[in-house]
Amino acid sequence: MHSTLTLISVTFAACGSRTAILNLFFLGGPLLQKVRRPCRTMILVNPHSGRGQALQLFTGHIQGMLTEASVPYTLVLTEHQNHARELVKKADLSQWDALVIMSGDGLLFEVINGLMDREDWQEAIQTPLGILPGGSGNALAASRNDVMAWNEELLLSCGFMLCKGLVGSMDLVSIHLASRQRLFSFLSIAWGFVADVDIESEKYRHVGAIRFLMGTLVRLATLRVYQGRLAYLPVKEAPKHPKGTPVDSLLPGLDQPVPESWTVVKEEDFVLVLAIYQSHLAEDLWTVPGAMADDGVIHLFYVTAGISRPALLRLFLAMEKGAHLACGCPHLVYEKVRALRLEPITPQGMITVDGEMVEYGPVQAQIHPGLAKLICG
Repeated sequence: MHSTLTLISVTFAACGSRTAILNLFFLGGPLLQKVRRPCRTMILVNPHSGRGQALQLFTGHIQGMLTEASVPYTLVLTEHQNHARELVKKADLSQWDALVIMSGDGLLFEVINGLMDREDWQEAIQTPLGILPGGSGNALAASRNDVMAWNEELLLSCGFMLCKGLVGSMDLVSIHLASRQRLFSFLSIAWGFVADVDIESEKYRHVGAIRFLMGTLVRLATLRVYQGRLAYLPVKEAPKHPKGTPVDSLLPGLDQPVPESWTVVKEEDFVLVLAIYQSHLAEDLWTVPGAMADDGVIHLFYVTAGISRPALLRLFLAMEKGAHLACGCPHLVYEKVRALRLEPITPQGMITVDGEMVEYGPVQAQIHPGLAKLICG
């Protein structure tokens, strides 16, 4: 572990004469903004993410691209869990035009919640966010690419996006835990099989993304069934929610029953529950083909008890090509929702938010369309 905060500052004078105002572009439909030029960028690197090669990947592949594109940046190496959250919560954001993460998805989770912890969160969350894949899962990086790409190819594609500097909207999901803690999520909520694999495969982190395959095979060998209650507000039943307002108007108190407009799932025995709001759960798991970062939808999947181990394995293998919904599996259910509530009955288990383990217990969530900004092309 690093004992001191490491800052590496690199600044280029080129492009200083370029206009600093935001330019607007129409590219294939969505309205995109362009980051200020020169774009003063803070790049947060977790040197221990994935195989522990994030810094080497940055210097070997991204540093030269930023130099050629005349993008001034300051490199910050994170030293401990929640370091990035603490840093952006206190940072003078007037010094930065973008915050970029070189790590897995967990570091972006920290940054987003650090921004939302600030007193000036309404302005802070408008800071464009960028992702450079340096971890094991790299779900958001994969979701932002129109073509299937892995490893260094995916990193280079995200590097070009950063240099291009086009910014679009990204939905965030507000999550309430039993302790009254409120979190903001950009990727997923998982309970059961997916959460188990994510957390239990940490011991295989040194092998990179293949850790998830190893974790899947181990968990399949001792497949668990979890008891719980699940309810959700379907998209068609939800009132339109204005962009940029994180008031959880769709959620009752966790101690209150869900409204009549919600659907309560009859089954109480689950193998997994997964709520996702990006197209990919990992580089090689195309979970929601066609999902957009700002489509205003939580894509809810759940698998009920009774599925065989081979059938569950087939689902995840098909997910590599986005074909799992075509498998005709009677135990797999998919719904588009605006809000949800999950109440585990099984006394022990794991719940993850954006791949990070959170307090186990009742949880509910609501999507907030277009709350954040993402460098996306």
